[in-house]
Amino acid sequence: MNERESIASPKRTKEIIDKHRFSFKKSLGQNFLIDQNILGKIVAAADLDPTKGALEIGPGIGALTEKLALGAGEVAAVEIDRRLIPILKDVLSPYGNVTVREADVLKVDLKALFDEVFVRSEKVSVVANLPYYVTTPILMKLLEEKLPLENIVVMIQKEVAERMSASPGGKEYGSLSIAVQYYSEPELVCIVPRTVFIPQPNVESAVIRLKVRDKPPIEVADEEHFFTLVQASFTQRRKTIANNLRARYFSQEGRERMEGLLHEAGIEPSRRAETVSMEEYARLSGIFLREGLR
Repeated sequence: MNERESIASPKRTKEIIDKHRFSFKKSLGQNFLIDQNILGKIVAAADLDPTKGALEIGPGIGALTEKLALGAGEVAAVEIDRRLIPILKDVLSPYGNVTVREADVLKVDLKALFDEVFVRSEKVSVVANLPYYVTTPILMKLLEEKLPLENIVVMIQKEVAERMSASPGGKEYGSLSIAVQYYSEPELVCIVPRTVFIPQPNVESAVIRLKVRDKPPIEVADEEHFFTLVQASFTQRRKTIANNLRARYFSQEGRERMEGLLHEAGIEPSRRAETVSMEEYARLSGIFLREGLR
């Protein structure tokens, strides 16, 4: 398919928008991608073939959906903006392997959707240009529901992509880094300039691939407790981990006990949360559970 025929070309995008008299809604974070090269990188990172399925969230006018239809066996596109549904059905009519669903992905029963659409797919990947204002809730829903996913390849805000892939010790490393890396292996695919969108966003973007793990890299007795402890550790980034955790789990008199538990986990109480590894948090969570500190 050449660029003139592709939905992603600036000319065709403008034609589609004008034909359907579509106006962008800032509240939905709508920025349509108009660059063939970036689309190619996104699809390549998903490693699709006719035996695999692709779930797209926020397809817009179908630029990425079209590429997915050509590369995957089955495609499901979930779009919250009902004004885009007739446009998608129009532009994607040549592709019989695409299912378009009007819905808020945060409210969709994704397991049921998978059972319905991806009956012939050996593996499924999420491939999407996500609305930036709901990036984290969407990704955490995809990861926490433990769906049978191979990859999650998404265009997101560059700053968020850097946080997701950050290692301990840097200012980007936080509770989001740990949560994402618990469920997946993140890899930055490319940085994306603002100029490849209509309209142009106010922030830089990046494509990140999350290779979904078969099992977490660490063992924790209670996932909910582990993530609660991690979030409590980062409550105030300028404070030490001892001070943050004492505020969550102890009274002022609990300093000695708090420091003793941190030492048992091999963590100096004077350290800050961003220097503590996932393995150390797992060890500390186990110690807290043993002590009845929930």
